[in-house]
Amino acid sequence: MSHGAGLVRTTCSSGSAPGDGVGAGPLGSSSSVRLLDPVYPRTQAAMLKVAQMATLLIAFICVRSSLWTSYSAYSYFEVVTICNLIMILAFYLAHLFRLPRVLTCISWPLSELLHYLIGTLLLLIASIVAASKSYSQNGLVAGAVFGFLATFLCLASVWLSYKISCVTQSTGVFPYGVLVS
Repeated sequence: MSHGAGLVRTTCSSGSAPGDGVGAGPLGSSSSVRLLDPVYPRTQAAMLKVAQMATLLIAFICVRSSLWTSYSAYSYFEVVTICNLIMILAFYLAHLFRLPRVLTCISWPLSELLHYLIGTLLLLIASIVAASKSYSQNGLVAGAVFGFLATFLCLASVWLSYKISCVTQSTGVFPYGVLVS
């Protein structure tokens, strides 16, 4: 039995049907390719992302416009809310512009799951600290309440992201790891 050098070929596909416009040539060469996904803004995941961004923005504005009782606590709260807002906006725009179909080398459900797990934990900590340092100032209390609301919405996204990633990962795999094509 000879053990000569072999060629291993790996490919990365988006799972789209031929003629979908993906991989059919340069971007925009097909007339059926649209830049924006018209269906995505009406999906449950998109509406949840918009609600998260709105609550995070309201929490940031409430804390920013109030007199602070603890500089370090509220500057941490501001950093966490803005970073979460930017990341959620990035994922929203990525799905809106159909980047998961183009960039198939990134595991989008896993990256969203990790973002939401880390972001939700940091947001929960920031909201608890902001609530404990508010000393009954209305703007700071409102910011903390909206921080907790955003934390709840992020937990909902963690659950939905995990549910989606489990369904997409387990549909084509048999118990012994053999992939069906």
